[in-house]
Amino acid sequence: MREDSSSAHSNDPSSTSATSTGSKQGAVDYESVDSGYLEQRQLKQGTAGWILLAGLGVSYVISGDFAGWNFGFAQGGFGGMFIATVLIALMYGCMVFGLAELSAMIPTAGGGYGFARRAMGPVGGFLTGTAILLEYAIAPAAIAVFIGGYTGTLLGVDGPIIYALFYAVFVGIHLRGTGEALKIMLVITAVAVLALLLFVVGMLPHFSWDNLTDMPVNTDAVGASVWLPEGYWGIWGAIPFAIWLFLAVEGVPLAAEESKDPTRDMPKGIITAMLILLLLGGLVLFLAPGGSSAALMADHAAPLVGALQHVYGENSVLATVVNVVGLAGLIASFFSIIFGYSRQVFALSRAGYLPRWLSVTSARKVPVLALIVPGVFGFALSLTGAGDLMITMAVFGATLSYGLMMASHILLRLKEPDLERPYRTPGGILTTSIALVLSVVAFASTFVVSREAALWSAVFYGALVAYFALYSRHHLVAQAPEEEFAALAKAEAELQ
Repeated sequence: MREDSSSAHSNDPSSTSATSTGSKQGAVDYESVDSGYLEQRQLKQGTAGWILLAGLGVSYVISGDFAGWNFGFAQGGFGGMFIATVLIALMYGCMVFGLAELSAMIPTAGGGYGFARRAMGPVGGFLTGTAILLEYAIAPAAIAVFIGGYTGTLLGVDGPIIYALFYAVFVGIHLRGTGEALKIMLVITAVAVLALLLFVVGMLPHFSWDNLTDMPVNTDAVGASVWLPEGYWGIWGAIPFAIWLFLAVEGVPLAAEESKDPTRDMPKGIITAMLILLLLGGLVLFLAPGGSSAALMADHAAPLVGALQHVYGENSVLATVVNVVGLAGLIASFFSIIFGYSRQVFALSRAGYLPRWLSVTSARKVPVLALIVPGVFGFALSLTGAGDLMITMAVFGATLSYGLMMASHILLRLKEPDLERPYRTPGGILTTSIALVLSVVAFASTFVVSREAALWSAVFYGALVAYFALYSRHHLVAQAPEEEFAALAKAEAELQ
């Protein structure tokens, strides 16, 4: 919505938009804002049906099929990576059913933050939302590095110029509007799926079980074998890279305020996306090393291309086609996670947890600064070139948020059993309890893989928590949708 300059100034939270009626609730303080505040912070509604949401879910993740997951072989060999993937697939499967219920019940742009806010109050909401933000701000940086790996193989061009180009182009597309961005994303994702199918057709005739077990065996490791070359400990170490095959599917609920019918479309979209990802991830996990070599895949920057070149030759047409088309997979995730982090920043900022100026939307109803600021942060991280390190950092934030979201599902089932639930999780809290336990295991695995990455993640997360503790908890916005959801629930409970 376009505002004149005087109106924009009067509603600019950096100056004063709060008519400070300072209501205190526990550890936080609320301020009331005038009507212009929310008018400047509106997303375009009704742009996404369940097919677009399913496409969004696949596009969030599909880059994980093209690069990054293969580093798990260095940690645990094929056997360790396979067992880790089975455990993580179970975690995500259970979690998606829980998120389907939560997103249909609380359809706001805050996603996990909104769920946790309802279940655990503003502190729990903030901790969950910022954990998701940590994941979504860092993951594109890792993907940018992997994109560089593919362009380096294809064009001989890699490094900062590639990272800057992709950030500039795809943040720019998002600035043009949600509907256009999601449609472009769906086309790119379809192209990426085509590349994966070409890869499957090309590698299937060359599959051999022997290729899966060519990693050197660490005879000093407990339980070491050709299937577990680093022993039982290798399973643990492979977990973050197994997560990379599914990381960010939980971002579908972030589009809730822009969907046509969130109560119906959200469950259908996120569950469909998960089923597709399970199929694609399984095919890649077996065929890339099984058609070439697990040892070759362990540190390859472009594993699918490397596998095809191993079989058909370095200049083969199929390898070149998959390299070119396969870039679409990395681009799809890069593109869609930019959407995800902007909505997470938007929701947290609109509610006052992050600086309020980050949530102001343009005439196209796009959160401009919520797109640009995390993009600058991600680009700076990409300059390290440490894609494997950033995977672990992203997984740190992701698994922390998973545990908090599953705890939210369990708490809401116990605290508010009569709350309207358009979709109900099969198995109820047993299902989400499985996801909760596995998310704790996965979180701990980040310290096994790279203590440095885990500690850097903890530093970034700690800085956000400090901002909340020292400032933003005293300046929350009472009229933000997630806060109003919670206030209404509290009022209803007091009347009973």
